[in-house]
Amino acid sequence: MIKKITQEQAWQIRHNVMWPEKPFDYIKVDGDDRAIHYGLFIETKLISVISLFINNEEAQFRKFATITTEQNKGYGSTLLRHTLIQAKLAGVQRIWCNARTNKSAFYQKFGLQATDQSFSKGGKEYLIMEKQLSTETT
Repeated sequence: MIKKITQEQAWQIRHNVMWPEKPFDYIKVDGDDRAIHYGLFIETKLISVISLFINNEEAQFRKFATITTEQNKGYGSTLLRHTLIQAKLAGVQRIWCNARTNKSAFYQKFGLQATDQSFSKGGKEYLIMEKQLSTETT
């Protein structure tokens, strides 16, 4: 089951999965209080989280994380698919993300394409990927 969650619920998974070696506040994002946070649950256990930041007809999804023991089981794919649909229903025309370079093939499966923009943060390499939602059907 996928449902909206609080930023605090998202923070816990983010910290545990993405940056466990960093202080807890490192995983908080400016604007978290205005984002839409989705969580995928198996029964009552939160397995995967994603945060959607909508700005008019453009959106960024950020801090997409699935509990390590539950990765590669399709949960993240289900959650990302849901998020893309929700963004389109909200009138978003373009959606983008800062993808870890080693995960870019995963995002390509959902129609996101690499841009020519990349950067490093915290010792990890990132690639900005995007998708036009206005040209596809829901």
